[in-house]
Amino acid sequence: MTRIYLDHAATSPLRPEARAAMEEGFAIWANPSSPHAEGRKARAVLEDARARCKAALGWDGELIFTSGASEAAALALLHAKAEARLVSAVEHDCILGTVPDAERLPVRSNGAVDMEMLAEAVQRERPLVAIQHVNSETGNAQDLSAIAPLVSEEGGLLLADCAQSAGKMPLPLCDMAIVSAHKFGGPIGIGALLVRDYAMLEPVGGHERGYRRGTENLPGALGMAAALGAIGESYTSASFDALAKVVRDAGGTWLADRLAHPTGLIAAVAMPDMSATAQVLRFDMQGFAVSQGSACSSGTMKTSHVLGAMGLDDETARRTIRISLGWNTTPDDLAAFAETWEGLIS
Repeated sequence: MTRIYLDHAATSPLRPEARAAMEEGFAIWANPSSPHAEGRKARAVLEDARARCKAALGWDGELIFTSGASEAAALALLHAKAEARLVSAVEHDCILGTVPDAERLPVRSNGAVDMEMLAEAVQRERPLVAIQHVNSETGNAQDLSAIAPLVSEEGGLLLADCAQSAGKMPLPLCDMAIVSAHKFGGPIGIGALLVRDYAMLEPVGGHERGYRRGTENLPGALGMAAALGAIGESYTSASFDALAKVVRDAGGTWLADRLAHPTGLIAAVAMPDMSATAQVLRFDMQGFAVSQGSACSSGTMKTSHVLGAMGLDDETARRTIRISLGWNTTPDDLAAFAETWEGLIS
């Protein structure tokens, strides 16, 4: 059986260009912080990878390589020069878990941050406001072009979690951004925190200009740069349009119909009369990899906090699965999934 992978929001397969770049990196084994010739060579290669990542992302500020999105989030949330911490109620668990006492900003039923509540909250203290660009469970994009001025006018900083959008969509207006390489075909274990200016962060000592501890992952940085460089003009050729029609015609719930800004990268869909857990297992048996919400929490089988924050009723939430597209997803993949979806519902 040829399996079809539709869980790219969890992780995407490694692009061949990234694999080749990593193999070159493994031959450059010296520590980039060492002053000898071997270290200087490694440093030059690392800085070239940094420049290529920034160019591919269209970022003209600073780039701090990290071990992934979770470390990038922690660097920003724990070390940003700001007073309060505000996070939206639909943030990823790595955000909510890092600052559990942060004030949570409610969202409307369409998944968008409540702008009136945000405008009130940012006036209380000079805050760091953490808001996803694209939600990892619904695919909804927040209107950061409208949010950024609200935060900036009160002297705050905007942290955009771009783990699901970097490399796939233009970066939004923000002061800091979280990037994860394995979401767009780069290697696991490498990511970045983008910062407009180092002055926005308290240094923690060590590497990366003193803003991150731990020796840099040179092969990972090369793989990340290569994956970004291979994306080109379009991230994927696949579209959810045909699948959405099948779901609607069969009486299913296509959650994107309720969202403020669906991106077409991630879809949340509820099948009538079948739990999400049962759906994931049955699709797996049919050769399809999908998930029940975020990979970080799907194993708990709890109702999604994202869907709960949007006010989706518990019964529909329990029947909702996530389908997500990647760099190698094809229209035929989605056509096959649609056919199987119809077969399970009939």
